[in-house]
Amino acid sequence: MKDLLYEQVARIGKSLSSPKRLELIELLAQGEKSVETLAAQAGVDVRLVSAHLKALREARLVETRREGKYIHYRLSGQDVAQLWVVLRETAEEHLVELRVALEQMTSEPGTLVSECRESLLEKARQGEIVVIDVRPASEFHASHLPFARSLPLVELEMRLADLPADRMIVAYCRGPFCLMSDEAVQLLRARGFVAGKISDGVSEWAAGGLPLETSSE
Repeated sequence: MKDLLYEQVARIGKSLSSPKRLELIELLAQGEKSVETLAAQAGVDVRLVSAHLKALREARLVETRREGKYIHYRLSGQDVAQLWVVLRETAEEHLVELRVALEQMTSEPGTLVSECRESLLEKARQGEIVVIDVRPASEFHASHLPFARSLPLVELEMRLADLPADRMIVAYCRGPFCLMSDEAVQLLRARGFVAGKISDGVSEWAAGGLPLETSSE
């Protein structure tokens, strides 16, 4: 019986043993997506994505919804997104190779804002800083940090006039492994803005016990 118990828990571990499946979980933590959208965002073939999603579904980590000829996937619970955060943070704590790789990802020194989450939230509440969400708008609508503005990276250069020049701009995207916020900071600084980024995405924010909002709010 004890072996059976461990075997059931091991199903989760086996389903997470693929780097691409971890990426799919991170993408789905941003909100529900179709197979085609996941394939495009993960940069792989639709059939390969479907195979990975099947493995995640067999482990009960994702659920589906059919809309016409399209199948949409979502995480089966917020705890799945938190599992991803805990797994990534554990890897970062114990694997020096991961820490070095994360440091090398930062395009410019000093881009990472060092203030705590609570302080950033209060400054955003007071209007002292402007927080921008550079993910696709659909992900912003599904869930975003409080007081954030949706400014997708693909639209950023065309919408610079929407941003105040006299306040610091703080960008965020999907989390520490995502480069969109780095690209946003590079662009903003090149245009004369005072800008920085936070490594948090919505999953990290929620795992830290802080509130999130949806577009309806």
